[in-house]
Amino acid sequence: MQLLIGFLLGALIGFASLKARALSLSGALAATLTGGLIFGLGGVPWAVLLLTFFITSSALSRAFKRQKASLNEKFAKGSQRDWGQVLANGGLGALLAVAYGLVPQSNWVWITFAGAMAAVNADTWSTELGVLSAIPPRLVSNGKVVERGTSGGITPLGTLSALAGSALVGILAATFSPGDRFWGTWGIVSLGGLAGALFDSLLGATVQGIYYCPICQKETERHPRHLCGAETRHVRGWRWLNNDLVNFACSGMGALVSFLVWRLFLAMQ
Repeated sequence: MQLLIGFLLGALIGFASLKARALSLSGALAATLTGGLIFGLGGVPWAVLLLTFFITSSALSRAFKRQKASLNEKFAKGSQRDWGQVLANGGLGALLAVAYGLVPQSNWVWITFAGAMAAVNADTWSTELGVLSAIPPRLVSNGKVVERGTSGGITPLGTLSALAGSALVGILAATFSPGDRFWGTWGIVSLGGLAGALFDSLLGATVQGIYYCPICQKETERHPRHLCGAETRHVRGWRWLNNDLVNFACSGMGALVSFLVWRLFLAMQ
């Protein structure tokens, strides 16, 4: 029954997001699947973390549209998320929800899920707010100054935004965690989320597939065609490693770091 209710809630949120144009049709269907598993198998605590990410990320992607309008050419997709973006950010969480349904007493599943959600939240906050920085971004790999919106570019504002987005999920995860380890859980999840966001930037600066528009003379994540309609050509990185896969790797790193630090934390008790 709980799983059925979870899917009904997932479908309701997917439909509302479709009407609000926060998700495309494929995104709404993917949200129904991932949300249904997370809501139905994880319950209220898991739902709160997922909804925190979804609501804040959707709001930030729509905020400051005028200031960010010129950067749309840089990003692979717009603010209306499709199925690939939904699974990239929530797919690992859904898999962990299934694991939790099989072994509900395992605390490691919860802390790992929280780390994954903290990472995608941190990454979204850093992307959406970091591009507003008055300080030019620098590649995380070598410190080279790059244009705003360039994959792998970081700013102080973006890094602080990542930390804030991760810390918010960490606070909520700690609130729902059993026992008296509030600050320990908060620190672990916050650290995992920040690590995931920085890993996302590192992949963007080094191995993510990046293309070039010969008409606009701009680097972009868009392929095979740029916003102007021109065909883009590959200039660096692995062609198969697109932004969706980088985001999935971001959630995976957040989950992994949170799990490893949690194990270390327990070993020190």
